[in-house]
Amino acid sequence: QVQLVESGGGLVQAGGSLRLSCAASGSIGSISAMGWHRQAPGKQRELVARVTTGGATKYADSVKGRFTISGDHAKNTVYLQMNSLKPEDTGVYHCAAQRYGSGLYDYWGQGTQVTVSS
Repeated sequence: QVQLVESGGGLVQAGGSLRLSCAASGSIGSISAMGWHRQAPGKQRELVARVTTGGATKYADSVKGRFTISGDHAKNTVYLQMNSLKPEDTGVYHCAAQRYGSGLYDYWGQGTQVTVSS
């Protein structure tokens, strides 16, 4: 089992920055990838950024060049650095973990609200 706890959300002006953190505990050796997802009311949940244990990254087109996902294995923590924030970035951001051999995200954090004002 893996437990994920997010932090770092809040209210920020357009153009500002936030850094989200996701602390993992439990059977972290089983994790092959970590991803950040977001969901706003009336919109589908989308994958924002993904990083594998090998260091490969993937970003949604809407955040490329603005967001950076990174992991600190020693601290069992994944980060999402969000720069040049836009109102359309507003939503609940969830951290999720994928197990080796799994075709889905198996573990999810509680979510943290990000609100970007214009």
